[in-house]
Amino acid sequence: MIRILKQIFRTGIVTEPLPPEMEKEIVEICSKLNDSIRKRFCGSLTIRQVDAGSCNGCELEIHALNNPVYNCERFGIHFTASPRFADMLLVTGPVSHNMEIALRRTYDATPSPKLVVAAGDCAFNGGIFGESYASRGGIGNVIPVDAYITGCPPTPLAMLKGIVAAVSKG
Repeated sequence: MIRILKQIFRTGIVTEPLPPEMEKEIVEICSKLNDSIRKRFCGSLTIRQVDAGSCNGCELEIHALNNPVYNCERFGIHFTASPRFADMLLVTGPVSHNMEIALRRTYDATPSPKLVVAAGDCAFNGGIFGESYASRGGIGNVIPVDAYITGCPPTPLAMLKGIVAAVSKG
């Protein structure tokens, strides 16, 4: 244990701060989001993330929304495990044959008014998987979608912009 602590002290801090222009953009986007969330959802937006058959690239970027760099919870965005408590469904991946019924049930279990955001190229049009015997293609082929976030995978900043677009539009 002492050896590990000595190594930590020798190494020092290995992280680096965000570039100021990126920090400014994050704060600007999140302040817009915060205003929209206050008006529409009384202060907080609860998201249920659904993986409909993705490669998990988008999920890694979604997890980055909760890290100290983006810290989406400071702007009133929370993730929940239950669709019954969600205001928004954030869906990733092409809808696989095995996930189609589960996605519809999750959509039906989410109380109205609900928003659906499709994150990533696969959620938009099936991406490299397309439509086949195992894949239904994009999310829009199964449930109605309010906003699309393109990219493979989309950056956390693009995710925030897509959430802003969905909340402002809806």
